[in-house]
Amino acid sequence: MSIPAAPLLLAFAGLLPFLWGVLTLYLPGLQEWTVQTIGPRFAGPYVSLFYGAVILSFMSGVLWGFATRLDARRAPLGYALSVLPALWVFFTASGGVQSAGLSLVAGFAGILALDWYFWRQGAAPEWWMRLRLMISAVVILSLLITVLRG
Repeated sequence: MSIPAAPLLLAFAGLLPFLWGVLTLYLPGLQEWTVQTIGPRFAGPYVSLFYGAVILSFMSGVLWGFATRLDARRAPLGYALSVLPALWVFFTASGGVQSAGLSLVAGFAGILALDWYFWRQGAAPEWWMRLRLMISAVVILSLLITVLRG
């Protein structure tokens, strides 16, 4: 089964802040325009790190939704696993660009294991892992570039 158009397009749209952050690291004119037009929080590592924390927390909600589809025996574990990404962000994604960025990289890599668990349990759509692997690769690469450059 192919990835439905709506989730695919929305997932690609969700990559824009990560890609924007990388672009503003390498294009000083774009960074200057961004800072002057919409503010410094939307340029360089700031947009990537802040948005990464938001999205990793959002993924906890997605996984919680998958947990509701598990049978009564497996649901408690599913609910417990679903809150891990948000807790990870809360406890680890702070400090400077390097520490926060590497924490987010680890979080996005780690959530793939949770995605796989819910997918294998039949709680996630058949196409879920194809989408998550593709999107996670771009997110992780963007965050690594941010860490190295920022």
